[in-house]
Amino acid sequence: MEAATLTYDGAEHPSLRDVDLRIERGELVAVIGRTGSGKSTLLGLLTGLVPHFTGGLLQGRVVIGGLDISENKPSELASVVGYVGQDPLAGFVTDTVEEELSYGMEQLGIAPEVMRRRVEETLDLLGIAELREAPLRDLSGGQQQRVAIGSVLVMHPQILVLDEPTSALDPTAAEDVLAVLTRLVQDVGSTVVVAEHRIERVLPFADQVVHVGANGVVTSGAPGEVLGASDVAPPVVELGRAAGWSPLPLTIRDARRVLVERAASAPFTVEAPPIRGTDVPSTAPVLEARGVRVRLSGLDVVAGVDLDLCAGTVTALMGRNGCGKSTLMWALQGSGRRDGGSIGVVSARGESLDPAKLNPAQRRGLVGMVPQTAGDLLYLDTVGEELAQADSDAGREPGAAQAYLANLAPGIDPAMHPRDLSEGQRLALVLAVQLVAEPQVLVLDEPTRGLDYAGKEALRAILRTRADEGRAVLVATHDVEFAAAVADEVIQMAGGEFIATGSARDVLTASPALAPQMAKVLAPVPALTLSDALAVLGVPS
Repeated sequence: MEAATLTYDGAEHPSLRDVDLRIERGELVAVIGRTGSGKSTLLGLLTGLVPHFTGGLLQGRVVIGGLDISENKPSELASVVGYVGQDPLAGFVTDTVEEELSYGMEQLGIAPEVMRRRVEETLDLLGIAELREAPLRDLSGGQQQRVAIGSVLVMHPQILVLDEPTSALDPTAAEDVLAVLTRLVQDVGSTVVVAEHRIERVLPFADQVVHVGANGVVTSGAPGEVLGASDVAPPVVELGRAAGWSPLPLTIRDARRVLVERAASAPFTVEAPPIRGTDVPSTAPVLEARGVRVRLSGLDVVAGVDLDLCAGTVTALMGRNGCGKSTLMWALQGSGRRDGGSIGVVSARGESLDPAKLNPAQRRGLVGMVPQTAGDLLYLDTVGEELAQADSDAGREPGAAQAYLANLAPGIDPAMHPRDLSEGQRLALVLAVQLVAEPQVLVLDEPTRGLDYAGKEALRAILRTRADEGRAVLVATHDVEFAAAVADEVIQMAGGEFIATGSARDVLTASPALAPQMAKVLAPVPALTLSDALAVLGVPS
């Protein structure tokens, strides 16, 4: 890119301004920045989707694989660059996994025997061979994400562009996907560009970091150089900044090496302020579920689980993709399938009610649900209309929902159509719509998808406030850093059953897959968050 400036139709200011960026072949590039900063727009330029499909004025020059996007349509760039968007389901054009993997190659006229080999290789690479015949709409969000990535990988593009590719994946599955991307870079010489809010996942593999900052200003360079001044950074980098470490640690291994060197002269102990998450509050249950069972296709997706959600408690529900988390949450909310067991939620008047027996309006005031595909709840023409309708439905004063939205994702124009928002902005809007109803139980399925660190902190504060007001909160998440920051209790689920239940500290630090960065850096000290680590090390926060 040379002096690339992109201004959308009707916008007062450019979304991207004077971008000079060079990406070499065989690099893995991480694109970072605040929610709504323009990361998706930058990726759109790399694929030609912007401005050909989105509109807008492009000044400057953008050349991808030797092709100028001003002179070549996205269809002409398809053999050079492959793109995986934030919402995998929106990009599917067939019905089953195998059909979706084959579709793109059919359009390129690839020989059937080559197609068959590439499909098999991709199924194995992404660990989805058992899903070959599965309907795409029956897959979990994480499984859909892997299929979307596979549908691009099979075409062997020179450049692979991915927008939040691990946002719906559990930690182990995310590592598998990133390992595949790294293998493409190192063994095949592919160029991979990844936009991620969970920077800690992709940073260890990045050759270059591109930061999209305020007013569309883009900076790029070596990871340590860019993250030293970035307005978004993972906990291990924030720890290095706060402690004044140089060079700045970018990975768990880097940080542990610094601590080993410093421990010889200044050993640290656990005699520090109490670490949050060591105990589960003992309060009355707001929701009681007993023997909840859900059967799909003859299998127990939820296998007779018991669950208490207590007043004043935030509970994190964690586990690999497809283990039954979302199915359980819809059963708890009342509109999902339930083949056995009982659910009772204590209303504001003290009655124990089964959400499945209530109408939608009554149910919304009892159990508020933010689904994994949050945009499904948006149906009006503008953000402002959605907020006003939410205020009206909840009987709140005008502007109440807007206040929640401003905390989660500031700067969203009320005149925008919800479908024109980024994935993170759309999620923030749905959160605001649900939170304003102030339900007794708040259930959120992967609520941090598309949210930057500041947005997650705002969400954490809101959920803690809801819990402190005597409500119960259940959050299904693959984001271990968010779970460490917000949860009192953590439940680990596998095969439709609960396999571990306890305090956040006990469950998260006991599992390498679920442990947050600070727990890994300071092990065996049971630190969960950056503030815990700073307290242990005696560094002012």
